[in-house]
Amino acid sequence: MQVSCSKCSQPIALTDVIESHNGRLSHVDCKRPHVLTPEERALVFFYCSGHTVVRCPACDVSYRYTELAADILVGGRTNLCPRCRRDLTEAIRAHLFRCAMLPSEVRRRAQAVREAAQPVKETQELRDRSNVLIREAEAALFESQRALREAMSKRKVS
Repeated sequence: MQVSCSKCSQPIALTDVIESHNGRLSHVDCKRPHVLTPEERALVFFYCSGHTVVRCPACDVSYRYTELAADILVGGRTNLCPRCRRDLTEAIRAHLFRCAMLPSEVRRRAQAVREAAQPVKETQELRDRSNVLIREAEAALFESQRALREAMSKRKVS
């Protein structure tokens, strides 16, 4: 079951920049949930500027971070393939988590952050599933009550 943003109802990916308000998860910025955080951008510039960080699956072309396109006029999208305009943010983020150029301590901390986010997502998924089950039980109860009322009204008429 996918967790959705309480503001925009779009799915929340494990790597999205999110916040929690009254127990509900949401994107920090629903217009740009999949952007790299400032810290991630700094790591890419500092440690990965000298090598390829992403390969566009559609074009089958590899790019350095500085070669990627941005679409400032239409939605402010960044990390786009210069050829097909596909958003490559998630692939860049995946590169960061496995890049050998990053110090092991940085990779370890990044992994710890991802693992810490997982229980929050799982808790939200369980809460969403329990809400679905409650709604299904309420609907079944309502239907049973309706059928009982209908049966009782037929019995009174006879």
